[in-house]
Amino acid sequence: MPNNSWTYIEVELIVADYFKMLTSELNSEKYSKAEHRRALLKILTNRTKGSIEFKHQNISAALINLGQPYIKGYLPRFNYQHILEDIVIEYLKNNPLIENHFNFFAEKQISKQRKVVDFNSFIFELPIASKVLDSDVIYKRNPIKINYLEREQNNRNLGESGEALVIDFEKWDLIRKGKQNLAKQIRWVSKDEGDGAGYDILSKNLNGRDKYVEVKTTKLNKETPFYFTRNELLFSQNHLHDYYLYRIFNFEDNPKMFKRNGSLNSICYSQPTNYKGVVKF
Repeated sequence: MPNNSWTYIEVELIVADYFKMLTSELNSEKYSKAEHRRALLKILTNRTKGSIEFKHQNISAALINLGQPYIKGYLPRFNYQHILEDIVIEYLKNNPLIENHFNFFAEKQISKQRKVVDFNSFIFELPIASKVLDSDVIYKRNPIKINYLEREQNNRNLGESGEALVIDFEKWDLIRKGKQNLAKQIRWVSKDEGDGAGYDILSKNLNGRDKYVEVKTTKLNKETPFYFTRNELLFSQNHLHDYYLYRIFNFEDNPKMFKRNGSLNSICYSQPTNYKGVVKF
């Protein structure tokens, strides 16, 4: 039976190997997870295939908590040892060039030649909610001060591509339900009027009521956190019955989406990341 507690050296080895794979993935370079795992098994002789995969998922979770991209094939598991986060942070400190790869991921332009999406299988079941670390902890310990997950979300090219996909989906959904007249009334508010409305797309409910859709898009998995403004939060609270979050994920490979209705603070865990200050006189 292998020892359940990973040693410092073992975690160092698997973290270094994880970042080799992650660098390849962020640069769209082919690599084999199986080959990496087999090589690790030769070094980590007390570990099993399953325990190594579980630890890879822990590393993904640590990177999410630090606001950084992760390997899509290793879905995050957040119940990890404190030592793992220490070593991930140490790796980031000692390898500052990794930030160039994070930036490339966040700023990458999406091809205008969009893949055909089968809307019949577009909607995905909701993920299990997971809390991330307290933002103060992240700020104090994270050697990379840019949140590249948030920067990816703010990538205008990616955001507009996701919104265009949602508009197509909303039209398709209304037309198949016999509401062609409502489908013609859909408006791309964020593109026509800017980002200040508190939502991106004005669609229609089946009864003709306005439907306010906020779209958040990522190239990563459904567990990736998203970011919203105070204006978006307030609008969702004031229109909670007709406000919808549409979360698009895995956008480059095989886009999927889950959606939630209600105010943003009621449908997700949230934590403050910015503050407004007024000087005391």
